[in-house]
Amino acid sequence: MDAAARQIAFVNIAHVFTHYGLLILATAVLAMVVQDGATFGTVYGPILALGTGMFVIYGLGSLPQGWIAERVGRPALLLAFFLGTGTGMVAAGLAPGPWTLAAGMFVYGAFSAIYHPIGTAMLVDAAGERVGAAVGVNGVFGNLGVALAPVVTAAIAAGMGWRFAFIVPGVLCIAAGIAYWRNGLTDVARAKAASKPFPAIPPAIVRRAVISLLAIATASGFVFNGFTLLIPKLMEERLANSPDLLPVVGALAFLVTICGGLTQFTVGRLIDRHTLKRVFMPLALVQMPALLVLTQLAGWPVLVVAGLVCASVFGVVTVNETMTARYVAPALRAKLYSIRFSVGFLGAALASPVVGLLHEATGAVTAVLVVLAAFSAITLICALFFPNREEELKPELWTKAAPAPAE
Repeated sequence: MDAAARQIAFVNIAHVFTHYGLLILATAVLAMVVQDGATFGTVYGPILALGTGMFVIYGLGSLPQGWIAERVGRPALLLAFFLGTGTGMVAAGLAPGPWTLAAGMFVYGAFSAIYHPIGTAMLVDAAGERVGAAVGVNGVFGNLGVALAPVVTAAIAAGMGWRFAFIVPGVLCIAAGIAYWRNGLTDVARAKAASKPFPAIPPAIVRRAVISLLAIATASGFVFNGFTLLIPKLMEERLANSPDLLPVVGALAFLVTICGGLTQFTVGRLIDRHTLKRVFMPLALVQMPALLVLTQLAGWPVLVVAGLVCASVFGVVTVNETMTARYVAPALRAKLYSIRFSVGFLGAALASPVVGLLHEATGAVTAVLVVLAAFSAITLICALFFPNREEELKPELWTKAAPAPAE
């Protein structure tokens, strides 16, 4: 394995810890209300809302990363991600009360904010012409974190207590950081990207693409985070409604979210052979109807339709991340990724209190699903607006491109 491949491997590992850490509380809360109700309370919504600060800083913290990277270097920031995120997880597991738990999650949310703008920029620079495949594989690793979070958290919380559900992944994250440091902190991906010039794309087309991707980021960020937070509770209410079935809830949530990982792998390869819009439209079309259907289902059909929603939600993420690689020059990518993920995660930050408070107000997941479906309509509108250019697949043709007419 050469230096570039090792770097990509650590970027993918970091993606696992990013999404895993953000979703620990969503399942741990089901154990906390039983194991530590005297300290943290016995109501789902207020405990889940303790993660709001984590998601807010996760979004806001993404914004300055591109500028910080210019001063300290992207490898140093990736190292800070591993060590800071792991330390915050351990602190959350050791928290004596609600506010210190929120503080520990805030810390690892702040360091987790490094990953997407910096790690994604490093990844697409290293990918060369096969950006879609690289982003798709990277998405599978992120989805693995999402899928493992409920099943592993449930197993650890049931067997060792909810605190170890934070501590164990925190220690592993720190260990990964030490391994990354020992392998050297050279940004080999940037050197590889500099070897091939980026095509001159007409500014009007770039503006249209950037407007679309930022709007998609906001809407899909809310839907992505809201649905992944909701999955454990959805499985509990519709398929396993006993507190004794916590490990079963985790396993069911894993089955649903793994569908998203398989989709990202497939979507990544389709992107390398088709324009982004042709891949994006089917994903956007299925999302809202599937969420609305899910409001009426119970029993095993919930697994099938929830898996379809996950496939759409995670597939849209892969398309959105590739948009920047297709339409923005490497020198500006880290900064645009910083803006794109900051906007997206601010939308995501709203999901935690919305899911918690809506569920507390209604006593069920139905109202949350309706709200998520409404935001999915924005994603569909953006898919219709996004440019459909064959030059994406043959960049040398951009030099002949005239401003795109309205589509």
